[in-house]
Amino acid sequence: MPAPQKILLLSCCAPCSCAVIAKAAESGMKMTVVFYNPNIRPETEYLKRLEENKRVCENYKISFIELEYDNPRWCEAVRGLEDEPERGARCSVCFHLRLKRVMEYAKANGFDAVASVLGVSRYKNLEQVNAAAAKASAETGVPYVHIEGRKHGMQELREKLIKKLNLYSQNYCGCKPR
Repeated sequence: MPAPQKILLLSCCAPCSCAVIAKAAESGMKMTVVFYNPNIRPETEYLKRLEENKRVCENYKISFIELEYDNPRWCEAVRGLEDEPERGARCSVCFHLRLKRVMEYAKANGFDAVASVLGVSRYKNLEQVNAAAAKASAETGVPYVHIEGRKHGMQELREKLIKKLNLYSQNYCGCKPR
């Protein structure tokens, strides 16, 4: 029987990741949550989301890593796409940038695969996230694991945990392109 995979889960915010984190903890999955979100502005918003992610991970005894906050890198990557709508080309570039950075970290630090909750929100296009993940995986050689965060009771669990844990819920994805 193969050893369980060490999964690195890219989390954008506590409300999107809480159900996945709870299920991972319940099942004994070897998961570490990583916070790499250079798209979040302003920095005060970034810090609120960072602290909520840490709090959820502490609550479920899941390891947590924060990568660098590099908003200038993100701004450069999406330059010229500032007027794109939600789910537009800017999101594809953003997803790829973040997933590739996390996959590079995973490869350098002994993780077997990367997963994310970037497509959990109804405001995001899961196929767009998966396409960015497939591209980043091909570029880095790090497998991408699809983790269900919307179906099979996960949406209901997420809503229950947001209330139970009194999670800070933002009213925008993170990027304010201008």
